[in-house]
Amino acid sequence: MYATTGKLDKQAAIKQYAPLVKRMAHHMLAKLPANVELDDIVQAGLIGLMDAVNRYEDNQGAQFETYATQRIKGAMLDELRAADWLPRSVRKNQRGIESAIHALQQKLQRPPTELEIAKEMGLDINEYHSMLADARGLQLVHIEDFSGDEEDEDYLDRHCPDKAGDPFEQIRDERFRKALIAAIDELPERERFLMGMYYEQDMNFREIAAVLNVTESRVCQLHTQAVSRLRSKLKAW
Repeated sequence: MYATTGKLDKQAAIKQYAPLVKRMAHHMLAKLPANVELDDIVQAGLIGLMDAVNRYEDNQGAQFETYATQRIKGAMLDELRAADWLPRSVRKNQRGIESAIHALQQKLQRPPTELEIAKEMGLDINEYHSMLADARGLQLVHIEDFSGDEEDEDYLDRHCPDKAGDPFEQIRDERFRKALIAAIDELPERERFLMGMYYEQDMNFREIAAVLNVTESRVCQLHTQAVSRLRSKLKAW
């Protein structure tokens, strides 16, 4: 990756790390709403990579890959922020799902079924499933925003923060971790199994779909529903 002068070989670096951009884009896309285009994220990431190549200096004390990863992620997040990609209606639907689950959990003293949630929201099951699919950007680990007003906050800052560096920073608090583990243990069996495959075994939705013998879109729905249950359970934490 370095030329004979000892400097970074820019063309070689771009060629070597372009696959990293695509991997990061796919990983990020899995946690974003369906209307986000992969190509847009990849293009932004490539711009971030080129920026890293042009700015990197070997004497700045960081490995190039570490430096490039930060620049790539930052460029992707900037693109998503600029696109204003999360419709307000989706945010509203997310809150509606969580509120319905919370109300039914309090009433029934058990996890409500999909049919019960749909009925609570005044929807038929197909409408509810469609809402779950649209709300695929719902996240598990970024729950620090629960006490605030989502209408006035930047979704991306809350769900894909780049300031903290580590997206799992929030669960390092031992009290939160225990509360989260307890909430996961109370999920319906299939949703608990799904969450284990996705977050612990690092399986993607397609792989999970094969294990559960359902479609990938169904896995997406179940994931959104499971995260909604967790957010509802931990809302007062």
